[in-house]
Amino acid sequence: MTARRARSPLRVPPAVMRLGVRQLGQRCLNPALSWQVQRTRLDQVFRASPLPRGTAVSRQVIGGIRAEVVSAGKAASRRTVIHFHGGGYCVGSARTSRSWAAHLSAQAGCRVVLPEYRLAPEHPYPAALQDAHAVMKALAGPGTVVVSGDSAGGGLALALIMSMRAAGQEPPAGCILLSPWLDLGRDRRAVPDLVRQDVLLSPDWLDACARAYATPAAWADHLVSPLGAAHDGLPPLLIQAAAGELLAPDAELLAASASAAGVDVTYTRWPRMWHGFALQPGLLAAADSALAQAAWFVGTVTAER
Repeated sequence: MTARRARSPLRVPPAVMRLGVRQLGQRCLNPALSWQVQRTRLDQVFRASPLPRGTAVSRQVIGGIRAEVVSAGKAASRRTVIHFHGGGYCVGSARTSRSWAAHLSAQAGCRVVLPEYRLAPEHPYPAALQDAHAVMKALAGPGTVVVSGDSAGGGLALALIMSMRAAGQEPPAGCILLSPWLDLGRDRRAVPDLVRQDVLLSPDWLDACARAYATPAAWADHLVSPLGAAHDGLPPLLIQAAAGELLAPDAELLAASASAAGVDVTYTRWPRMWHGFALQPGLLAAADSALAQAAWFVGTVTAER
């Protein structure tokens, strides 16, 4: 177990952060680069992410899958959030979500499990979903579980819940989706304003990730692109997105579909933000606001259990 030292709050003006995020996209999420180069560069960027005082990070094997378990403050041992990191199913690691997990643990009094699920193209669909099931099965039982994910991890989280629904398994207490990628076949160039506004993602990169994760013929599969599925019978959902990101339509369409199907949905869209902004609590005021809402959600859906 690794104890993390306290870090002083460091606010970054949104305009400055936006410039940095644009550089991140160009340098790390670039389809002209190999997947390994993208992974290495992204990992280096998130190596110094600020963590709240008293954060502990342990590396464990859960259901045969490597994972980080993050806890900060007085984390309740019976309250667990399983969060799947983003990265187009091809890049990213527990480290990219560690800061968000630590801040959520501190505010919601939970432990956060960050699975290192297998990545494409070396391990295409359904490898990531199989790993998600293995972790969920290992953590099921006494206690309360909330499933979460950002970007592609959001798509994985929703696919996991829908797969559990189809198998007649008890769903988690709730699900948090941060800027989820839910439709791999959608033409991201169809809304030029979003292409222009999104400073992190590009249609070319998303297309490369989609092709690495699954063949185009499989994109219509509801466990690959869960936006196209029926959304009845889902647990309470918290959906967060930025107004100026390529994946904004996915969040909005899911919120409408699930709500119409009778699901308890909380959907919030932040103006003047970009894809993945919610992963920067402690640095960005909007991210702090999103984190506070996520902590409220965890507390609310687990209160009766």
